[in-house]
Amino acid sequence: MTQDIADISQARAWLLAIRPRTLPAAIGPLLVGNVLALGVEGFSLLTALITLGCGLLLQISVNLGNDYFDSVSGVDTHERLGPLRLTQAGIIAPKQMRNAMIASLISAFLVGFYLIVIGGWPIGLLAAASILAALSYSGGPYPLASHGLGELTVFIFFGLVAVVGSFYLQTGITSQEAWLLGAAIGSLNAAIMLVNNTRDMSTDAKANKRTLAVRLGQSQARVLYQTLVYLPYAIIICAFLLGFLPGIAVILCGLSLLYARKLSLHFHELSGAELNPILAKTALLTFVFSVLFSLGWYLGLS
Repeated sequence: MTQDIADISQARAWLLAIRPRTLPAAIGPLLVGNVLALGVEGFSLLTALITLGCGLLLQISVNLGNDYFDSVSGVDTHERLGPLRLTQAGIIAPKQMRNAMIASLISAFLVGFYLIVIGGWPIGLLAAASILAALSYSGGPYPLASHGLGELTVFIFFGLVAVVGSFYLQTGITSQEAWLLGAAIGSLNAAIMLVNNTRDMSTDAKANKRTLAVRLGQSQARVLYQTLVYLPYAIIICAFLLGFLPGIAVILCGLSLLYARKLSLHFHELSGAELNPILAKTALLTFVFSVLFSLGWYLGLS
């Protein structure tokens, strides 16, 4: 293992630090929020792309901050079961990781300043809240993830805020469809976080990190995961029955239910480091769900 770590180049180390496999969690809701606005006059591709860039930078900031804060606080140790953490492993110095996190947050603000200008004070308020949440997720005097609020934070910011906020930027209003899809995708993204925290239950408990998984225990965490990955399909079916969503969008999106069921079964059977593949696959589920819905919504507009 020591030799493997020694062989990691700096470029490869930074690529690992930003955790590319988690980025679909940011792309999915922003894609849906913008696609929902396609039929609205004045839709701006530039705004959509800037929104996507800002969202990715915020996700990267959270990832870098998590690596930094969990290392300096002692949460990450040699007993860690998840993917390599670069600060804890001594590959990237704490100061470098902290500076990279700050640079990502500043970049997100600079990229997103255009969005604040066109969106007004509501977007400025969301931007400030998003940056505060990114810093508070693993750091600060009350780390959200250490107090069982990680999944809720993800649900809000990588679900409701991302979908409704990106739709608002294009239209100047919100809609039932945006809120419903925000809740659906937020549920899937919260499931990603639950996998991460369920895998790390033993080490988190030792470090007194009281994540939701630690508080619930393994069996209840498994039940919650099933709820989180199945709930989005209940939401879109109900939305269709109420007349909010076109049938083609629900049918296409529903195809990903087969994948969700497979992940749910595997999550129920695995524990510890065995959950690492489920983490990336749950992030992929978010992306697949979002793409299939977006395609169906676009076809429904035709």
